[in-house]
Amino acid sequence: MLNYRQLHYFWVVARTGSIVRASEQLNLTPQTISGQIGLFEQTYGIELFQRVGRQLELTESGRQTLDYAEQMFQIGSELETMLRAGPEEQQLLFRVGVADVVPKSIVYRLLAPTMEVENGLRISCREDKLERLLADLAIQRLDLVISDSPMPSHLDIKGYSQKLGECGLSFFATAALARKHSQPFPACLHGAPLLIPGQETVVRSRLLRWLCELQLQPRIIGEFDDSALMQAFGQSGSGIFVAPSVIADEVCRQYGVQLIGHTEAVNESFYAISVERKVKHPGIVAITEGARRELFHW
Repeated sequence: MLNYRQLHYFWVVARTGSIVRASEQLNLTPQTISGQIGLFEQTYGIELFQRVGRQLELTESGRQTLDYAEQMFQIGSELETMLRAGPEEQQLLFRVGVADVVPKSIVYRLLAPTMEVENGLRISCREDKLERLLADLAIQRLDLVISDSPMPSHLDIKGYSQKLGECGLSFFATAALARKHSQPFPACLHGAPLLIPGQETVVRSRLLRWLCELQLQPRIIGEFDDSALMQAFGQSGSGIFVAPSVIADEVCRQYGVQLIGHTEAVNESFYAISVERKVKHPGIVAITEGARRELFHW
């Protein structure tokens, strides 16, 4: 059985970067901590740290162990907070996983209605690759996953996808770049520098297919899974960039760019994936109802 005390010693050393600093924090001798970590390594036949000069660095096994330890002790801290709180202070925890390809502005607007839930929710939001998030959903480490695609059919995971909404795609540029490519939209895209979503996104293939159908050949100079990074490059004038039309006004205000056109022929969809066919969690209800009523206007 896993020795949680030894794991805790390892976790503190990994976080502080030093056995000496960890001993001060834990009020133990360095020899005690070093010995317990050594026993932990012997039990599983691994090395958690390697010494580089005077520094301790995590091995690959150490990094993997730390990932699990972080989650375990975070959950433990949440449990302790819940147990110490009186009934009137307790909040329902809402654990949300967000696929890293979903634009942050969309995520915020989807989650905003949960702030108004009666009796309050405590949101724990984590961003990662979709398949890792779905694996955590399957073992109930998450209550919900927000994605730009429904549950993949090839995964042997029980889950149900609810479509939150869809919208077209808008194109943005700085004023200087827009003047340089001033033809009517979408002809202005031909030969223009273009920033596009990365291969992990669903909308990428739809966008490229649409450009091909119109016989438009922009110069693709960047691909980004992170929409915020793409928008930062677009703000600098590096190229024309895209974003869901539902946040077009916000993109113009935030990045000081202008809308040069939009199309409904390329759309983005967003989904809420949960293990419940009939949604009961008040956080999920707030998201689905808010998305359909306020964001996508179903």
